[in-house]
Amino acid sequence: MTVWRRLPDLSRLDVSIATWRARAVRYLAIYLALALLLVGARALTQDVRPTLRAAQDREAALTTERDELELRVQTLTGSARVRDWAFANGMRRFAGSRTTAGRFGAVPLPDPLTPRTTLEVQTEWK
Repeated sequence: MTVWRRLPDLSRLDVSIATWRARAVRYLAIYLALALLLVGARALTQDVRPTLRAAQDREAALTTERDELELRVQTLTGSARVRDWAFANGMRRFAGSRTTAGRFGAVPLPDPLTPRTTLEVQTEWK
């Protein structure tokens, strides 16, 4: 079964000048409305790019400031700073502490070990 498409009847098409003029005016109005919409959107968003650039510059400045502050914190909590704090609180280096030389006294000997005893095991088989 074959389905045939019917061709439109060209004799019923309205091809008068008035119809074409109305279509042209309609399309022109649509294009003008779209153009005005695009120009309006551009006018409303023209400050977005400079604001974005300013935000990026501020972000770069803040990142630099963060890095500098991190470096400062590391220097303040570094080994030299901790050493100075330890010396200020009366601590000394192990190598610089006073040593005393002496001999150990006589160490008491441990109790003598008991003599070894043998272990005897008896096995009964049932």
